[in-house]
Amino acid sequence: MDHFTCDRCGNGLLLDAPVRYEVRIEVKSAYDPLEITSEDLARVEEELHALLEKLKDYSAEKAQDEVHRDFRFDLCATCQKKFLADPLGRSR
Repeated sequence: MDHFTCDRCGNGLLLDAPVRYEVRIEVKSAYDPLEITSEDLARVEEELHALLEKLKDYSAEKAQDEVHRDFRFDLCATCQKKFLADPLGRSR
């Protein structure tokens, strides 16, 4: 993520390679559309209090990880090809 070395293999990007690749990964919670009923609305206050109580023990980082996180990596050409072939690392 420093633009000077590959975040995967550590090789130099500007000196050893004519190009670098940037990989961006966004991880966020996914919600399906909800149908809200009057019973749901009646429970909202109680559930909000329970949620706030639960969040008291969370660090800001842990709370963020449960909602949204994004990453950016710089890759050399070799690592870019490996990433595209197996982005989830399943072959390990």
